[in-house]
Amino acid sequence: MKLKRTGKILLYVAATVSVFLLVDLTFPFRPVIPYATQITDSKGIVIHAFLSKDDKWRLYSNVSDITPLLRKTLIYKEDQYFYYHPGVNPVAIVRAAVRNVFSGKRTSGASTITMQVIRLVEPRKRTYYNKIIEIVRALQMELHYSKDEILQLYVNLVPYGGNIEGIKAASLLYFGKPPQLLSLAEITALTIVPNRPSSLRPGTRNEALRQARNEWLTRFEKEGLFEQNIIRDALDEPLTVKRLQVPRQAPHLSLRLKKQFPDQPIIQTPIKSQVQSQIEEQVKNYINRRKLMNIHNASVLVVNNETMEVEAYIGSADFNNPFDGGQVDGVRAVRSPGSTLKPLLYAAAFDKGITTPKKVLNDVPSNFSGYEPENFDKHFNGAITAEFALANSLNIPAVKVLKEIGTPALVEKLRKAGFKTIDKQAKGLGLSMILGGCGVTLEELTRLFTAFSNEGKLKKLSYNSDDSQDKKGTAIVSAEAAYLVTNILTQITRPDLPTNFDNTYHLPKIAWKTGTSYGKRDAWSIGYNKRYTVGVWVGNFSGEGVPELSGANTATPLLFSIFNALDYNSPKGWYKSPANISFRQVCAASGDIPSEFCDHQIPDQYIVGVSAYTKCQHLRWVFTDPSGKMSYCTYCLPERGFEKESYPNIAPELIAFYELQKIPYQKIPPHNPTCERVFHESAPLIVSPNDGSEYFIRKNEPSQIQLACQAANDVQEVFWYVNDKLSKKAHPNEAVFINPPFGRVKISCSDDKGRNSDVWIVVRRM
Repeated sequence: MKLKRTGKILLYVAATVSVFLLVDLTFPFRPVIPYATQITDSKGIVIHAFLSKDDKWRLYSNVSDITPLLRKTLIYKEDQYFYYHPGVNPVAIVRAAVRNVFSGKRTSGASTITMQVIRLVEPRKRTYYNKIIEIVRALQMELHYSKDEILQLYVNLVPYGGNIEGIKAASLLYFGKPPQLLSLAEITALTIVPNRPSSLRPGTRNEALRQARNEWLTRFEKEGLFEQNIIRDALDEPLTVKRLQVPRQAPHLSLRLKKQFPDQPIIQTPIKSQVQSQIEEQVKNYINRRKLMNIHNASVLVVNNETMEVEAYIGSADFNNPFDGGQVDGVRAVRSPGSTLKPLLYAAAFDKGITTPKKVLNDVPSNFSGYEPENFDKHFNGAITAEFALANSLNIPAVKVLKEIGTPALVEKLRKAGFKTIDKQAKGLGLSMILGGCGVTLEELTRLFTAFSNEGKLKKLSYNSDDSQDKKGTAIVSAEAAYLVTNILTQITRPDLPTNFDNTYHLPKIAWKTGTSYGKRDAWSIGYNKRYTVGVWVGNFSGEGVPELSGANTATPLLFSIFNALDYNSPKGWYKSPANISFRQVCAASGDIPSEFCDHQIPDQYIVGVSAYTKCQHLRWVFTDPSGKMSYCTYCLPERGFEKESYPNIAPELIAFYELQKIPYQKIPPHNPTCERVFHESAPLIVSPNDGSEYFIRKNEPSQIQLACQAANDVQEVFWYVNDKLSKKAHPNEAVFINPPFGRVKISCSDDKGRNSDVWIVVRRM
């Protein structure tokens, strides 16, 4: 008889379990909870948060966020047998049923934490039938989730009135701190609010909440849950609670990451919260002082060179300012770079062996097929070194270097460096790109300059903890070229040093480059040391130009201020010379290897096996008569009665500059007039008109075209021909004007040595 009864019981149990498993398979418990997106800093502290899809402040907490103090308090208050029951507490159910029956009304509940989670995930009316469903669901949940996961769900979903859900959201919005920093008094206050959300709402019912908190603390003391001195401190702790705003740091980066990871509840960034706050305040105050100058915005990006992590991201001076485009993300806005690409250009030139720091270039008026660049200050410096050209951001030498390297080569480097706008513009870019005739972003430029700090290797910027580390990087320039550029950009005797920063301890030890776009619409300053690269842009998002705007005096002071606050007297030291960098003596007049003429030599750094080994030719031997008034070539050299003298071997463009500026220079005497030899080298260079150009002229209002050339040092006269007919005889640097015929026109220039150059133009009627 007992065996039959036992068999029936086992049969009932088996049937019940089978039904339960069938229900579990048919109606699985897989909650989909729309959490609010929270952006955290490098330490996991929330710096920005967004409402969930159902407009709730429901912030996800990890199991690690539940401190032992919070766990102990919560379990004691809500479900003391949480770790012992299977989701349902039978003793509590029986006790509640008896009380409800004898009282005729619901006086006591029996909900476990698991059952409360079920009710929060699947809210239903409070009926006995729905209670049974909750019990089944609770058993299901215990089957598939650990106790810690269930407690985590409860902590994330417990309501606090209005649209606040979860202890993390309540902790931030009521106490302004994460749950890990809550005291016993604060934890107790938060655990009792969900039971009476209306009468105990923080901020509006603080006194009632304090009294209820103290009642529970006294109860904890009687039960011996915590030590007496801890309870006493908690009872004495004041309760000053008010509804706070969620953190709103790094708004532009936060919006960017939320769009990139829309379904990720927690996005951890490498942002240093203190650094971010400090620079946000610096930028805001800096721009407030310049609004009277009609300068309304700035953007800053701070990158750790060792980890490539972005530690500060300021998209605008004030995100909440709608009048000046505060919500525009200036870090990603496409702007003209001004001169900020020149370091990459010179690094490429160093790598190709085209130039070295002491190589002499000519900063003189030049015409590049119709393109005539000018320097920022409208002045020209004549013969200067490459390092002087870069440190002083001279335009003409940069265009000459780009012409020699080739625009496609520089575009390819920028494409490799991830400059997306330049990649789209590649086909239409010319020599003007090195002076700002292209589009870049602050993000792209700052990343590019990190390569100079990392031995020429470009690595991916890291914006969140999920970004894979790019340890090797991509070599944009060599380590040697990066070192040479860094040395040049560290110099402080340069025009882009801000006013009042000269000879001051406020000047940080950094390498930096400024840039000002055409029309003074954009001011740039990008600086770096071994630890950080900081990119600064200042201007107006409207694109309005400002006469006072410049990279040196507008962007660089902010850059220096940020570096002084961020990494003043950096412990990382400075860059060491790569093994393949060496010194050699060069001629001061040319920057080339000294020849027999070079009596003034200076040291110059060069890349071994790469830099060109060119003999200096700044002087050349010339045969003259004893009085030095006539020169001879080897063809007409007399047998006796001549002398051999050294004369400057000056480029025609530099001669033209000297003549224009009235700068005296040593001229080669006129050649022997009786010599009949025709010279073929050093023919005049026609700089106007441009070969292949089209000119449109009104028939009734004929206009003139200027003829101009650059001739060798020994030329006294040039002869201009139009369609092979002599038009004018003039001095090499004399401006000549003609009225050209219509159609295809041949322009020729011959010097007094018989050397000739031709160009063709087309003249059309308008």
